[in-house]
Amino acid sequence: MTTVRGVHYSADGLDLVGTLAIPEGAGRFPLVLIAHEGPGLDDIQRNRASEVAELGYVGFALDYHGSLSPFAERHLMMDRILGLYADPDRTRALGLAALDAVRNEPSVDSSRIAAIGYCFGGTLALELGRAGAELKAVVGFHAGLSNIRPDDSRHIAGRVLMCIGADDPLIPVEQRVAFEAEMRNAGVSFEMHVYGGVQHSFTHPWASLANLPGIAYDERAATHSWNAMRGLLTEVF
Repeated sequence: MTTVRGVHYSADGLDLVGTLAIPEGAGRFPLVLIAHEGPGLDDIQRNRASEVAELGYVGFALDYHGSLSPFAERHLMMDRILGLYADPDRTRALGLAALDAVRNEPSVDSSRIAAIGYCFGGTLALELGRAGAELKAVVGFHAGLSNIRPDDSRHIAGRVLMCIGADDPLIPVEQRVAFEAEMRNAGVSFEMHVYGGVQHSFTHPWASLANLPGIAYDERAATHSWNAMRGLLTEVF
């Protein structure tokens, strides 16, 4: 049976609580950090830690908003996200704090670590790689691809997979093209899966409840991208 518990840690002046899920069995397992969407750590993302544990890895659904979430107004969320975009060091510190909180768990094989993320969480996973964290893989789902310090991508040691909706208004074609150039220039082994007719937040079953243009759940793309992630993790671990 999967063991699930909260992990308390701090970063960016916030008290944070992530969800750790450990597979059944003895020994050490690869660790997968899971970074949530912009609105905050919710039950969908907490459950993803358990879904990762079912694959045979320790899953840690990290927290990068703490008590700021849920946000009373959408603009408050956007203000925080834009502030983190503008300051990669803050974003990296949030990722590194989460990694430090769990990398020494007895069940974790610290030589086999990956980071995945959704929406801004995908950006956080990329920034963790750019910070030089020893990650075997970085996977982003509908993740923002813009980067104010592209040269830092030379520090990404592992493989990169980005899963993007072709009709995502937050990730225009120009941003995808620039990201491809950034990865090539940095010598990173990368893949990008682009899903036709798919919009932003396509992995989140509650996405359509936001009632915002360009944001919608897509079950096919969600399943395909998850399976692509599973394949990559199997290869790198």
